[in-house]
Amino acid sequence: MFTTIIVQPIFNLLVLIAALVPGHNFGLSIIIFTILIRLLLWPLVKKQLHHAKAMRTLQPELKKIKQAAAGDRQKESRMVMELYKEREINPFSSIGILIVQLPILIGLYIGLKKVITDPHTIVNFSYPVLHHLGWIQSLSQNIHQFDNTLFGVIDLTRKATGHSGFYVPALLLAIGSAVGQYLVSKQLLPKEENSRSLKKILSEAGGGKAADQQEVSAAVGRATLFVIPIFVFLASLNFAAALPLYWLTSSVVAYIQQARILNEDVEEAEELADKPAKRAAPKPALPAAGQLKSSSGGLKVTRTTLRDQKSKSASRKRKRRK
Repeated sequence: MFTTIIVQPIFNLLVLIAALVPGHNFGLSIIIFTILIRLLLWPLVKKQLHHAKAMRTLQPELKKIKQAAAGDRQKESRMVMELYKEREINPFSSIGILIVQLPILIGLYIGLKKVITDPHTIVNFSYPVLHHLGWIQSLSQNIHQFDNTLFGVIDLTRKATGHSGFYVPALLLAIGSAVGQYLVSKQLLPKEENSRSLKKILSEAGGGKAADQQEVSAAVGRATLFVIPIFVFLASLNFAAALPLYWLTSSVVAYIQQARILNEDVEEAEELADKPAKRAAPKPALPAAGQLKSSSGGLKVTRTTLRDQKSKSASRKRKRRK
């Protein structure tokens, strides 16, 4: 069922892209496929990024709740859930994109493995509706026409390590995918001053000092900043270069998307900061209460003053014209 619902549609989308791109280059097809998937996931990605930002803005409130609870776990949990409900935040919504991306990654891996193991799979595993495409018909007659490279430079069916040693182009893709994942993770990590390492926090906790759970969570987040890139790098060494190419492209697109959302948040913050200043702008002074009385003398003084001001203004304009 997984093959029918996940693997085959992903595989056929990749085959369709390869059949339509100029030159039918396999590497270019993977790049276009990755960009398309990221664009399709954009609404979910945008929601997740805004949610992550909202969770960071709640940190001061969560610290106040922790102090107010005074060690009462049930009271603290209840107050935290009330805060989430008040701010309309679902603490579990951030895992949505991970749940969606995981089947795509697994389906792509299985599909790429089929192509690498037997290129005839492009014809045999594709939907019948694609068989009328000229590229598919050409491959059915001569499978050697399949271009399994990235612009003729990198053989995407080879691994970075093998019996013959290192394959440098694939190794560069593996390094690039790890660096890209690191930059994407770091981009979302909140910048905190006077932040302490997890080792120091646990060391103080061992000495009897109570550890702040939020500080521990932040330290764990900083520590895992290197865990995922290392995992991606080690996995890329043992997979054909096509998969690291997908990871690298996905990281580049994700970095651009995240930068856009973060810039939007900065602009929104600046707009909110400007609004109070606009409201605080001084208003024109109103006439004194004595000037609003029906006394003719008071009104004459006001009107005379206005006429004198208009006369002086008109005189200045005539001088400028001369």
